[in-house]
Amino acid sequence: MSGASPILPREILIATVARLLDGVRHVAVGASSPIPAAGAMLLRALKQQAGEKPVRISILGSVEHNFFTNGSAELFDCAGQGRIDAFFLGGGQIDGQGNVNLVGAGAYPQSSVRWPGSFGSAYLYFVVPRVILFREEHSPRVFVNKVDFISAPGTSAEGVYRRGGPHALLTSKGLFRFNKTQGNFALDSVHPGHDLAEIKDATGFRFDHPARPEQTPEPDARTLSLLRGQVMDELSETYPDFAKQMRDDLQALQDPQAAIAS
Repeated sequence: MSGASPILPREILIATVARLLDGVRHVAVGASSPIPAAGAMLLRALKQQAGEKPVRISILGSVEHNFFTNGSAELFDCAGQGRIDAFFLGGGQIDGQGNVNLVGAGAYPQSSVRWPGSFGSAYLYFVVPRVILFREEHSPRVFVNKVDFISAPGTSAEGVYRRGGPHALLTSKGLFRFNKTQGNFALDSVHPGHDLAEIKDATGFRFDHPARPEQTPEPDARTLSLLRGQVMDELSETYPDFAKQMRDDLQALQDPQAAIAS
């Protein structure tokens, strides 16, 4: 553990997002993605502190952290012009080939469970170079052998022009990298408190992995200071409830007796 301060599992996720985004110039984040947004803000803060050129962040639904004046239409234009380097996609189902289902569970169109819909996911999956799949819940109902409906395909047939696609998959249990040549995932690291056997049990598709996977690095003291201070302050503008929950969870972790008393 970094220093003497306890670390929240979500702080490890946020720090991992920042590492996955390193090297990008412009990252776009959806309106319901507080952890990816926090990771992008953390990377920006780290770059600023180091005197480097900061990453540009566009958060849909934000007033302060949104450079778009025409909403999602401008997002799609920028992506098509190659002006967005990274984007995040979730999904009700994600399979081992990187296919994403945002429509519903069960045989379409008689889906037993319906989700918000594909929107522009397939388009962004094709044109944004670094698409990071993110789903905090890691269970067999999310990570399936084959999705019930393909909203956005992870791979394309030979001859199909495509500069974008899955770069990584981040969950509450571990980090996977996507092998574009083989069209499958490989376990990159396991988060503290979890192990390979647990991840296998919770994943409905097969994935490559070393015999002893590495542990996901925990954020150091400098990173934690920025995350808990500047980043949470900035995040409060767009995701006030999430920022408050993070602070409450940290308080409970640092002082359990005070949390019980309150």
